[in-house]
Amino acid sequence: MKQGWEYGILEDAVNKGSSNLSLKKIKGDDGDYPVFGAKGFVQNVSFYHQESEYLGIIKDGAGIGRVSRHPEKSSIIATMQYILPKKGFDIQFINYFLNNIDFEKYRTGSTIPHIYYKDYKSEPFPLVNTDEQKRIVAKLDECFEAIDKARANVEKNLNNAKELFQSQLNQIFSQKGDGWEEKKLGEVCDLISGQHIMAKDYNSDGEGIGYLTGPSDFGLDYPTISKWTEHPKKIAIKNDILITVKGSGVGSINLQIFDEVAISRQLMAIRAKNVNTNFLYSFLSIQFEYFQSHSKGAAIPGLSREDVL
Repeated sequence: MKQGWEYGILEDAVNKGSSNLSLKKIKGDDGDYPVFGAKGFVQNVSFYHQESEYLGIIKDGAGIGRVSRHPEKSSIIATMQYILPKKGFDIQFINYFLNNIDFEKYRTGSTIPHIYYKDYKSEPFPLVNTDEQKRIVAKLDECFEAIDKARANVEKNLNNAKELFQSQLNQIFSQKGDGWEEKKLGEVCDLISGQHIMAKDYNSDGEGIGYLTGPSDFGLDYPTISKWTEHPKKIAIKNDILITVKGSGVGSINLQIFDEVAISRQLMAIRAKNVNTNFLYSFLSIQFEYFQSHSKGAAIPGLSREDVL
C-alpha cells in the first residue's frame, strides 16, 4: 500500500452484476448489440444488459480472474461477472487494479474452477480522487504502450532471424555433399501417433504429466504446458520432434523438452533412432510447405502416418 493514500475496499468502488445468458439462449437471435464471452465477441443480439461501459471478469471455468473491458449497450454470458464502476471511479483505473489481484487465492472447485465476488470484494482499494486516478492510468498506459512496442520489435527480430536461418537451411539441404545418402523418414525414426484424452481426464492444476493438445501449445521452438493428466495414453519423451497432423497448423513442429508428456491425436511424435535429433529437426523445420501440400481434407486438413513417413 502506498503511504499517504486512503484505502477502502473494492466494493466501495464497484457494483457487481450477474448475467443469465448462455450460448443456447442467444442462438438464432440477431441485432446490433454485441455479446461477449471468455474468448471475446460471441455474436450480436437484439437486446443488451448494460447501458454504460463496464468490466467483465471470468468467474467460471478456464481463465478465471481474467478481466476485459466492454462497450456500452452490450452484454456478457453467464460464466462472467459484471463489474460496474461507481460514480467517481475511472473504469480503466479499476481495470488495472483488478488485473493486479491474484485470483488464484480465491479459486474454488477442481473440475470446474470458480471465483466468487463475495470473496474478493474486500481487497484493499485506494480511494484517490478522479484526477489522481486518471494520472495513474495515463502513466500505466504509457508504460504498457512502450512494453508492447518493445515486444513487437523483439518478435519482429526473432521472425527475421528465423527467416534468415530457414533460408540458410534451404541452401544447405538443397545441395548434396560427397557421400550423402538419401533415406525415407521411416528408416531413421519411429513415429508415435497421439491419442485424444477426455476433458474429465485432464486438468489445469498441474496434477500428473503435461498434456499437449496441438499447435496452440507450441512456441517458436519449444512447447508450453497448460494442461496435465493422470491418465496418459500416448507419450512423447524428451527430444522427440512434435509435428501437427490435424488442423490449420499441419506441418508445424516443436522440439519436446520435457521428460515426458502426453500428446493428443492432433500431434505425432517423431523419435530419431539412427540420426542426430538436431539435424533431423533442422531438416523438418523447412518442410512445412511440403506437409501442407500433402494434407488432405478441406474443413479439417490432416496428415496420415504414410504422409509423414
